[in-house]
Amino acid sequence: MEAPPDDDVLWARALHHRHDDGSPALNGVSLGVREGEILAVSGPRGSGKTTLLRCLSGLVRPRDGEVWFNSLPLHTMGPARRRRLRRERFGWIDPVPSLVPELSAWENAALPLMLRGIPRRRAKTAALEWLERLDVGDRARRRPHRLQQAERQRVCIARALAVGPAVLFADEPTAPLHRADRAHVLRTLTTAARSHGITVVLATTDARTAALADRGVALLDGRRVHTVHLPPAAEPAGSGTTGTEGRAACSLSV
Repeated sequence: MEAPPDDDVLWARALHHRHDDGSPALNGVSLGVREGEILAVSGPRGSGKTTLLRCLSGLVRPRDGEVWFNSLPLHTMGPARRRRLRRERFGWIDPVPSLVPELSAWENAALPLMLRGIPRRRAKTAALEWLERLDVGDRARRRPHRLQQAERQRVCIARALAVGPAVLFADEPTAPLHRADRAHVLRTLTTAARSHGITVVLATTDARTAALADRGVALLDGRRVHTVHLPPAAEPAGSGTTGTEGRAACSLSV
């Protein structure tokens, strides 16, 4: 078994995986992610981006291939060890906000810290700090049903950052946001990652989002490719934009 390079915090070799219906999701994908790097994984929907992030984070074991986090082989770990690693070292942001409905915004953001045994007051302080950075500090006491979808997504991002993860996996993290919100949240996310030394693996279908990363890899039909054409992200309904920006395709070369 070949050891991963010393300067890669994440390293994957020849990953193969299939969806539950048997269709291919990944077909021989290999990559490395350096410590503190923001890596964009780009490609159209259905290209394998989410599956790759799930394999790299230990949410699923690839059918074939290797995944390493530092010197730890995720591909040989059992479910309990992978869960513990995700809880202690990784953060995850979904494209659709998912919060505990009975908890307030700050309690949702602080929940992973409290589950780690962090005292409630310290966890609350950390959660409120990130909610303020993401411009939802004034919503801290509201429960999810009283928040707009974009506000709920900001709470989810605060929750992922508050734990200080070594690696943050962000699967279309700004998909529910309007353009102005998207730009602010992405600036906060990338600035926080660089200032705290957080490695970010960011899946996106948007060329502007991919351009904020230090480096990019492109997927198409579960394989790494040299160039993929990405359109600018469509605006959510009611954003007030004309839609002309979405007509030209952009390309990402890696």
